[in-house]
Amino acid sequence: MSEDLRRLANGVLWPGFFGTEAPAWLLDELRGGLAGVVYFGQNIGAGLPALSASILAANPDALIGVDEEGGSVTRLESAEGSTIPGAAQLGLLDDLVATERTGAELARRVAAVGANVVLGPVADVNTDPRNPVIGVRSFGSDEHLVARHAVAQIDGIQDGGVAACVKHFPGHGDTHLDSHHALPEISLDIEEFERVHLEPFRAAVEAGVDSIMTAHIVVPAWGEAPATLNPRILGILRGWGFDGVIITDALDMAAIRETVGIGGGAALALAAGADLLCIGNPTNPGQAALPDQDLRDFLAARDGIVAALQDGSLSRERVEEASLRVAALATKLRAAAATSVAPTDDFDAAEILRRVITVTGERPASATALAVVDARRRSTLAVDSAAAYVAGSLAGDDRRIRLDVASTEVEEQDRVLDEMTAHAGTTVILIDRPDADTAQRALVERAAVRDPHAVVVNVGLPARTPLPLPTVEVAAASRVGAQIARERLLGRAG
Repeated sequence: MSEDLRRLANGVLWPGFFGTEAPAWLLDELRGGLAGVVYFGQNIGAGLPALSASILAANPDALIGVDEEGGSVTRLESAEGSTIPGAAQLGLLDDLVATERTGAELARRVAAVGANVVLGPVADVNTDPRNPVIGVRSFGSDEHLVARHAVAQIDGIQDGGVAACVKHFPGHGDTHLDSHHALPEISLDIEEFERVHLEPFRAAVEAGVDSIMTAHIVVPAWGEAPATLNPRILGILRGWGFDGVIITDALDMAAIRETVGIGGGAALALAAGADLLCIGNPTNPGQAALPDQDLRDFLAARDGIVAALQDGSLSRERVEEASLRVAALATKLRAAAATSVAPTDDFDAAEILRRVITVTGERPASATALAVVDARRRSTLAVDSAAAYVAGSLAGDDRRIRLDVASTEVEEQDRVLDEMTAHAGTTVILIDRPDADTAQRALVERAAVRDPHAVVVNVGLPARTPLPLPTVEVAAASRVGAQIARERLLGRAG
């Protein structure tokens, strides 16, 4: 491989990596023009600012991205849960000032650890309540609401000298499949899809968003290739006048890895018009991940690009164009870092969330203690749905138990309910899919019969069909949301 082609390919690659220190291979590649890195949960530690400094020392133009959305999705607070409002909570409140201030706080926290790209906001319009990967990550199901809040958050982020990246173009909200595990296909009428799901992205482009992330979804009316690899779909953005950076969703996701492969996906994405290729989180294969999975995935992507350049299936001009866009964003962010004034850290997430977290149904009497039955779905690669910090923050020092309703017999579920009801305190059923998961709803219905004084805490989308017990609607699986739900149940606030 020639040094020239290696450096050219490096300029459009954005890998994840193992550890809280930069591995030697990563620093070498950064010195060789690697565009930057993406931080995931395994990279987060007390030495994160020093890690960022070592990356920027190797390449002062490195883009350092963090998948930090607030609410149910956090990397910087992955150990204890987010203390920032999530998109669904902000959409329910519908206060654009609160949303912009939340964006500013995201920028402040990301900049404080030496990073410079927020992988957010989510601009998907969540029109399918079964959606396993978006849900409360979206501002809502109305395209106009989503558009105005996406723009408000972009303004807050980018005024803080950090790039925003709206996602997942052309819209991941109308699917019930997770592209981490499969290749979703949009069956919606194309005119409706264009009217509803493209609207927030149009608004983001008009607002001057720095970057846009693609979705690994197929829109049959626009071809058989997923959006990430589809020149017709990515061309829509350029047709709107967007000249910023088009970033791929992670190429290690099954929708790409198990179809065309990381290397093939990298070359095809560039050919389709993408500029910066997110390779992904090397821990995603779980126990199947090899000790050098990060390097293997990176080399697979780079080798795929170089091979395509050598055989002519990918033009040099297209990769140079992509690398110039990436470099232009890096230059802009370096200038912003040198001139922007750091915002204060007086952001009060709890004040925002106390205005939106409500109790539906008959308000329960104030509890003296809580006995929490955590019946949420299993975690996904995108969202740590079953994170222990949610139940822990809700229960405090009181009793809690994890109950996997998908795999536990009804008799055992009833035994757990009876055991918790016998415990001193109010029984709390913690759920996250009341309309989409029949097992969760069935558990709540049986709990209402066995203990009419029980309550529900729902950290998913608000229930469309009322539940038979009083319900605290939180709309995010976050630490701060769970803390406020506990306040509500103990009668200490609101």
